[in-house]
Amino acid sequence: MLLGIGDDAALWQPSRSHRSAISTDMLVEGVDFERDAMTLGDMGWRAMAANVSDLAAMGARPVLATVALGLPQTLGLDEILELYRGLAQCAASWRLTIAGGDLSRAVALTIAIAVVGEVRASNVKTRSGGRAGGVLAVTGALGAARAGLELTRRDETVGAALKEEALRAFRRPQPRVAEGRFLAASRNVEAMMDISDGLARDAGRLAAASGCGALLDAVPVAQSARAVALARGHDPQRFALAGGEDFELLAAIEPRAFAHLARRYAARFGRKLERIGVLRAEPGIVWEGATLEELGWDHFAPPGA
Repeated sequence: MLLGIGDDAALWQPSRSHRSAISTDMLVEGVDFERDAMTLGDMGWRAMAANVSDLAAMGARPVLATVALGLPQTLGLDEILELYRGLAQCAASWRLTIAGGDLSRAVALTIAIAVVGEVRASNVKTRSGGRAGGVLAVTGALGAARAGLELTRRDETVGAALKEEALRAFRRPQPRVAEGRFLAASRNVEAMMDISDGLARDAGRLAAASGCGALLDAVPVAQSARAVALARGHDPQRFALAGGEDFELLAAIEPRAFAHLARRYAARFGRKLERIGVLRAEPGIVWEGATLEELGWDHFAPPGA
């Protein structure tokens, strides 16, 4: 950073040897979050984490962000500061500088963030590089964030540790920045994206961008998600398939290299790179022998859909 908050614009000097990755995301109260489900600090963290996760999906190192807040009259100064602390804490966790932003009056609390990251040109990963036969894998178990959301709406007897896991995943998600940079450094990783709207929907997006379909044969389910799903009478794997905002990464990997890359990943991060299926030439996503419907989060779906 050459010039941060306080002037008409911020200035930074991008690296000559890297590409700049830029993304933006907006969260609106009543559409993307409910204030009774988490603290304002959690809302700030979650909003920033969603943007950082987009950089992780490209293999980028977070550099800077701008934050624009639409604030309803009912929000007091202490509450605004709590929200901003959550934003700042998340940014600091990934060495991201908040370089500026804006404030305005709004009917509903609105958080709009733009982020910039840097990635070596040779390491850039997109959704469109996958090829038929490529192994699909995710960086961790899924469904915990959905389980946390469900628990804010109706409590279940799932055990204190599992409840804490689910609520933490929902309120304070952890973008996979280090994992994204690790995978991006491998030429055998052909495509990558983050799972923000549910695996069922996002696997379809990666496959379609790569001109492929996919055959899914396994879904790694977080323990808390399994417990909540069973308590509600749901199949745990389908519960995890539809769970949004996991912010794990989905990657398409050259099949002959997968075993070696998975061993290196486990040694580096202490958990498995989970194989979930393969890309195929035929369009559509197949799960349990049938075409999988588009489960997961849709910002424009009617309420209750």
